[in-house]
Amino acid sequence: MPLPQIEIQTLLHNKLPNLKLGILYSPVLVTPSGENLVSVLDEQTEQPARLLDAETIRNMEAVKSARDAYKALGKDPNRYRPAAESLLRRISKGKGLYHVNSVVDCLNLASVRTGYSICGYDFDKIEGDVSLGIGNAGELYEGIGRGQLNIENLPVFRDDKGAFGTPTSDSVRTLIDEDTERVLMIIPAFDGDSERLKAALELLSDLLIKYVKGASPEFQIK
Repeated sequence: MPLPQIEIQTLLHNKLPNLKLGILYSPVLVTPSGENLVSVLDEQTEQPARLLDAETIRNMEAVKSARDAYKALGKDPNRYRPAAESLLRRISKGKGLYHVNSVVDCLNLASVRTGYSICGYDFDKIEGDVSLGIGNAGELYEGIGRGQLNIENLPVFRDDKGAFGTPTSDSVRTLIDEDTERVLMIIPAFDGDSERLKAALELLSDLLIKYVKGASPEFQIK
């Protein structure tokens, strides 16, 4: 199937001209993560906190560029952290990664290995065309595990029903669960580095093939 097209709205493009999107689509059979994936997740979190402190995380290129993008849009990245930074800070505090399901766990693993905030959605819960723009004041958005989230001035993915995703928190409306049959994953590369983005897409694709039943990923860079 052709990969979904995502329009970057003009206002966002003008503020973030270097932004590139890595877009991945795959059929999946969502299951609890197997022992091998759980083991890899746990190994990923065993780095000593001294090797992964807050300053080190902030200065990772993919994290730094996301924080800079938030500032350019008028959003405080310390209050609304990009998801990858939140995951890495969680690891630095010895809390480990969440165990959600085989698909989400692969996404989170790729995110902490690359520093990119990877947005993951149930493709069949998205309605109509997809665009990436800037959040509006008072725009309704329920983040997973966060309740109503203030998405004003955040980068926001929208479909015909409205906002369904941000690099800070995926939404309840399009979350990936045991009934999900097809996934759309989007990596916003605010640094504009096509080679780094391609490597992240390849890593994500390899993880899905290795650990998720029925996965057959296709991806492209926009």
